[in-house]
Amino acid sequence: MAPGMTVSDTTAPGMTAPTKRIAGILLAAGMASRLGRTKQLLPFRGSTLLGRAMENAAASNLDELIVVLGHEADRIMQSLDFSGMKTVMNKEYAKGQSTSLIKGLDAVSPSCSGALFLLADQPLVTPDMINRLIMAFQASGAPLVIPFYQGRRGNPVLVARSLFPRLLSLSADTGARVLFDEYKASILRVEFETDAVLVDVDTALDYEALLSRPFPEP
Repeated sequence: MAPGMTVSDTTAPGMTAPTKRIAGILLAAGMASRLGRTKQLLPFRGSTLLGRAMENAAASNLDELIVVLGHEADRIMQSLDFSGMKTVMNKEYAKGQSTSLIKGLDAVSPSCSGALFLLADQPLVTPDMINRLIMAFQASGAPLVIPFYQGRRGNPVLVARSLFPRLLSLSADTGARVLFDEYKASILRVEFETDAVLVDVDTALDYEALLSRPFPEP
């Protein structure tokens, strides 16, 4: 499958068993200034936002999971079980998300061919959804694999090792989105039939909306 193509949510031709190791980098260092509370520890379905995101990632086909902590890291470490995961402390988290991206990349094992960047406030991204992105990467060789829902770009984003140097050069609160324009022709869009790839929590209203969603997710 050539880069720049789109994979539908119900299409899996040519997808084979994974042959490349993929690391998951779960970004959980932010202050959630708009929310005014420690977002990572907000209750959600018997766990917390971060706890559920960790559980989903751990249950997927990711070969390793790196959790980047910063704001209230000690409290978060005491509240959740990080067994089997790498934890990385980002003391510069206030400078922006790029600092967490870089810290996470620094911890990726040399044997991994790519990294999936997950967000601590996206607890609706299931193991199956993560696996679809991994399979799309395995089948296509595209340097960027991005989920979409009804034409809108979502998360998590999978980045090939070939783009790690570019990510390591980021500055300020840019995140990986600067790559999307630079490598637009090489992006593999994976279309989903659920808006879970768009749902995150930035405000109290976002959190209330998340709690009001049906359970379990279809």
